[in-house]
Amino acid sequence: MKRNLLLALIALSALFFIPGANAADAPPKPNVLWIYLEDVSGWFSCYGEELIETPNIDALAADGIRFDRFYTPAGVCSATRSGQILGTMQTTFGVHQHRSSRNIAAGTKHDGVGMIHLPEGVKTLPGLFRAGGYFAYNSGAKDDYNFVWSAEDLYDFPGEFGRGKGWGLTGGGDEPLWHHAPEGRPWFGQIQLKGGKLGGQAPTVIDRASVPVPPYYPDIDLVREEIAHHYDCILETDRQVGEIIAALKEEGLYGKTYIFLHSDHGYKLHRHKQFLYQGGIHMPLIVTGPGIAPGQVREDLISGIDLAPASLAAAGLPVPEWMEGRDFLAKDYTPRDFIVAARDRCDYTIERIRTIVTPKFQYLKNYLTGRPYMQPSYKDPWPVSQKFREMMANGEMNETQLIFFGDTKPEEELYDLENDPHQIHNLAGDPAYRDALEKHRQLLSGWIQETGGGGLEPEPDSGLIQVLYQWGDRCVNPEYDALRDQIEPLPKKGKGKE
Repeated sequence: MKRNLLLALIALSALFFIPGANAADAPPKPNVLWIYLEDVSGWFSCYGEELIETPNIDALAADGIRFDRFYTPAGVCSATRSGQILGTMQTTFGVHQHRSSRNIAAGTKHDGVGMIHLPEGVKTLPGLFRAGGYFAYNSGAKDDYNFVWSAEDLYDFPGEFGRGKGWGLTGGGDEPLWHHAPEGRPWFGQIQLKGGKLGGQAPTVIDRASVPVPPYYPDIDLVREEIAHHYDCILETDRQVGEIIAALKEEGLYGKTYIFLHSDHGYKLHRHKQFLYQGGIHMPLIVTGPGIAPGQVREDLISGIDLAPASLAAAGLPVPEWMEGRDFLAKDYTPRDFIVAARDRCDYTIERIRTIVTPKFQYLKNYLTGRPYMQPSYKDPWPVSQKFREMMANGEMNETQLIFFGDTKPEEELYDLENDPHQIHNLAGDPAYRDALEKHRQLLSGWIQETGGGGLEPEPDSGLIQVLYQWGDRCVNPEYDALRDQIEPLPKKGKGKE
């Protein structure tokens, strides 16, 4: 099994991994910056969006490479970020269940259960940069990893290690955090921008009547408000990106820094965030930096787990054997034939979906077919969610909308991405696509076998106990039933926040 081989390689690589050091006559190492957008779908004008213009992000794309087929490994933040910070699928090390290892049961008889520790020798990307002589920081209060970690092991800067400090000019701080790097020392930075979670910080700009409404949503005011607000958030995000780029240029750092701008997953509305359709995982990626020719557009399949090895290689640092990602900036890079993404428990909602994306098709395998897509979730208190459920109950949704908002879901889904961009025509039962269906089945089966199970094992009781403590009686899936009598007292209403 690949997992056993991987653990052996981890141990071996730990023996031979020597932190890099600059020789006296070596050229200065480049800085590496991740501009990490939260809950941002790629509705940028450089990607063809016509309703708004995003001049700062467009200018960044013009200076480097715009990737048109970048996919995150999950449709939710912590699973995506856990995979990307390790350079391997989140399922490989069992860090795929959303918001794991928070130890929220502290002080109870279950204190410490359900905590996930990385295998010996496995380091996060910031840890690898620090081992290679880099100063590392993370600004914007987003360190959402589903394993036990220590800020001191990941980041240099300072006190709270940059958490909650903002990136500097945008986040309310008085200076960019790269100023804290010792003179002459290169830095790796993660600047987290709130993006789709800006809320009232994003000025209302877009006319709600002007936005497009996909056919899988009812065309109602609440839906238009959510879509238009996301456009507003993108406009504000573009302004913030402009501030970051301006600061780099003013300090003479822009041409000395590799910049990776990307999103963790799609915007918050149903069927996008937390799910594996194109709206949940097909995200923007723009890369610029020393030696990268401007004005490039690439259409090969890139996975979010590729960001870590590409970043290390750009800095001239070794890529550990455990990383499953590929350096997509390398001259000898071999493009991927397919992308894998995974949906598992999100908050208290237990789900299990895997997807394969190839250049033309997307295949989804739903393992819990007895549960609708619209299981109880953290989104239920939202006015738009309540309206959706009211319309569902009153029979006010059409056939296309009921594909997602209905009572059932199929075991398999297959979509022609070229001719069905909204993914509303499931071809899994069409005899004309039998060969394509079988091909994608085999790709998924092969990946599961290669990775030692693909993370399909049920979450351990110890992990579910943690969820029960956080969310209380919102945990309605049957997997929780046998655990309730082990927990005293159980909160009547969980206070967890997605």
